[in-house]
Amino acid sequence: MSRRATVSHSAASSQDPGSAAEDWWVFRGPAELPEPPPWRNLGGSPRPSGMQQYLLSPEHVAVVNAALHLRRPLLVTGRPGTGKSSLAGAVAEDLGLGDVLRWPVNSRSTLDDALYRYDAVGRLREASMERERRLARSAPRRLRHRARGRHSDIGDYLRLGPLGTALAATDRPRVLLIDELDKADIDLPNDLLVVLEEGKFEIPELARLPEEQQSVNVLVTGSRKRVQVRRGTVACTHFPIVIMTSNGERDFPPAFLRRCVRLDLQDPDENKLREIVRLHLGDEALDDAEDLIQNFLQRAATQTLATDQLLAAVHLRLTGADLSREQLVNTVMHRLDEIFPG
Repeated sequence: MSRRATVSHSAASSQDPGSAAEDWWVFRGPAELPEPPPWRNLGGSPRPSGMQQYLLSPEHVAVVNAALHLRRPLLVTGRPGTGKSSLAGAVAEDLGLGDVLRWPVNSRSTLDDALYRYDAVGRLREASMERERRLARSAPRRLRHRARGRHSDIGDYLRLGPLGTALAATDRPRVLLIDELDKADIDLPNDLLVVLEEGKFEIPELARLPEEQQSVNVLVTGSRKRVQVRRGTVACTHFPIVIMTSNGERDFPPAFLRRCVRLDLQDPDENKLREIVRLHLGDEALDDAEDLIQNFLQRAATQTLATDQLLAAVHLRLTGADLSREQLVNTVMHRLDEIFPG
């Protein structure tokens, strides 16, 4: 008997042979994977019209527009699951600005991570190989084929990070998401503020080049495209749309806050939860979701939960999940402010 066909007695005995629930099995069940949830359809077919909408009140829309007019970073605060990170994608889609540049921040992040990376070791290795090629040119003809290779310059070993790429954009602004900035080292927000205020930064490795090499084509984040950097300085033509998120784990310096437009996203109420379910899963999902919505609201009053946990529970039910409501709640709607026992 194949391993896939082996099902434990306890699992098999929980349902009748040939029951509809077995159609839901993937692991030790059918060999074909099901369609992903609409919000997890990464790189797949386009989602139906309306699925990509982002729910914001008119007051919140006005705050976003204020940041756009002022060319100021938008600092979005709120509990996990309130849609802070998704706002960047909604703005980029609405304005037709392409893919979002993302910089996920943690306690080890530095400003240089977001500006550019320089592969000094790779360039040193290439320089060594170039010396070998020069020596090989004087070798016998039968050995010269080993010396063939493409000469590279310093631009091949530099890649702009997400912030650097956003500042280097020339044809239109880019949307930059700086996610969970409150996890950063205490000095990072002020370091970031300097670059955003000036709209430019210097790459020392390029600034030190001789005059005849002062124009270098450098790789950007997310593609093999290049931008031209002159005299070692990246200066923005279009100020990027910067959206920074915070879960409120720490306070920011007053000087930093003064230069941001702030948007606080509150937990969704009952009506907004229904609208979120409808937009992501369709009108027909609401009837199946009502008890899960009520359960979510009751639990969220005393626990930390995220809206996408509710969506996951509803999606599993719609796909015929072989799980009771209690199992759904324990599986995907568990509290986020609890440390699980070891």
